[in-house]
Amino acid sequence: MCLGVPDCQPQPAGSIRFPMSEAEKKARLAEALRANLRKRKAQARAQDSADVSEDAPQRVRTQSPAS
Repeated sequence: MCLGVPDCQPQPAGSIRFPMSEAEKKARLAEALRANLRKRKAQARAQDSADVSEDAPQRVRTQSPAS
């Protein structure tokens, strides 16, 4: 038993890291950037629709007369 000796302590369980190729890094970065852009666009659309519904007067749909 090695009490208090830091070299004898078990290593924490973690994931094994494998080196990534440069192409894999670029592909993962590109996908992360695309996902981030999709998320930001969705947030902007949600914000725009919330602004429009609060600021704009309520519109009533009317049927146009048939020609």
